[in-house]
Amino acid sequence: MRITEAAQRLGTSPRMLRYREKLGLLPPRAGRVHRQYTELDLRAVGLGLAVEQRYDVGPSELAFALRVLADPEARARVQELGERLGRLTPQPVRALDFDQAKAQRLLSPTNRAPQARFRRPASPPGRGPAGPAS
Repeated sequence: MRITEAAQRLGTSPRMLRYREKLGLLPPRAGRVHRQYTELDLRAVGLGLAVEQRYDVGPSELAFALRVLADPEARARVQELGERLGRLTPQPVRALDFDQAKAQRLLSPTNRAPQARFRRPASPPGRGPAGPAS
């Protein structure tokens, strides 16, 4: 369905639907220039409207909340802010968390040593890999 019909069914305006799409509050388009609104689109927008009304937030706040849930760095920064403001309790530090973080750092592609460092040195002439020639 077209945007005007979708807006009427949702009780909003076409302009507000375009704004919600710009914020990422609608499922991605199916490769078309002009969106054809589906029942899935209407249900997603309806759920977003219900969440906004229930928690008294606007579309931009809801879009940021989705970003925090999807982006680990944003989540960590918001968590840190909440802890500093006293609105969130710090997560307990566990010994395994430290070991896991260390292992992840060591295994990350930026910390891997070049493979050449771990190759065996070339055997001198006349020697095989097992030692002196008999």
